[in-house]
Amino acid sequence: MNKQTVTDSDKKPKQLYTRRQFLKKSISFMRSGFVMTLSGYFYARFIEPKQLVTTSHVIYHRLIPKSFDGVKIVQFSDTHLGHFYDLSQLERIVRKINELAPDVVVFTGDLMDEPNKYPDTEKIAPVLEKIKAPLGKFSIYGNHDHGGYGTEIYLDIMDKANFKTLINEHVIIELLDKSKIAIAGLDDMMLGKPNFSAMTKDIPPNTYTIALLHEPDGANITASFPVHLQLSGHSHGGQIQIPFLGPLVTPPLAMQYYEGFYKINDLTLYVNRGLGTTRMPFRFFSLPELTVFTLKHEKTDLVSDQSMNGA
Repeated sequence: MNKQTVTDSDKKPKQLYTRRQFLKKSISFMRSGFVMTLSGYFYARFIEPKQLVTTSHVIYHRLIPKSFDGVKIVQFSDTHLGHFYDLSQLERIVRKINELAPDVVVFTGDLMDEPNKYPDTEKIAPVLEKIKAPLGKFSIYGNHDHGGYGTEIYLDIMDKANFKTLINEHVIIELLDKSKIAIAGLDDMMLGKPNFSAMTKDIPPNTYTIALLHEPDGANITASFPVHLQLSGHSHGGQIQIPFLGPLVTPPLAMQYYEGFYKINDLTLYVNRGLGTTRMPFRFFSLPELTVFTLKHEKTDLVSDQSMNGA
């Protein structure tokens, strides 16, 4: 019987990869990473900022008069007209708003990114004027509307577009049967002169009240006043979100509440993600948004999601 000789070289483990194979794998990995990074950049820079989601909700409350059942409010916010958002995009938004057939339209601030540097201010009002809302169009100041010496520029544009700009005041919307709700608006909390007491002064008791505040974190103060629903913008939903982690950065006064619904005592807050971008022309997992609220009389205070449809 022949004996088999085992040498030291036979005992060594076989190499899994040659150096060439290792280099090929490394180059392939780096190439894949580069392609993914480039794709992510392209999507966040050129695709998502031009998308639009219409989010619809039913708002139930015992103080909403029965005659207001079905009244539809459309909120848009933070267009930031400028280098990264142009008038053609605003015209598209106006067409979409009119397709939704709202009764009330509210704009929650930041019309232009830098009002004193925007070259076509005279062209904005004719676009916004086309928005149809039989029960009224209302606006408030955002920090960018006051910034860049924009206070008077913004007010003039919204006035010419038939928007009532609410500055620490409210209006009463009354139907033929004398039933009513209130729409209140606060001056910007960062660069304006906000006055919560003046905003809600003389609103009749037990009147369902919707407050427009640009910065959502103001809800912590609003909750101390007779307000039932606060609509805000400012946050852009963080503009860039990481799945399962949330936004990388949110601006001041949008650090606690940055997207969607929140409940603060008896106050319901909704934060709209806005339409434009600021500082950086990117959106990632934070789609531009129009929000539709349909009012409904109900014995309890509830919110019901109807749908979230791409548009």
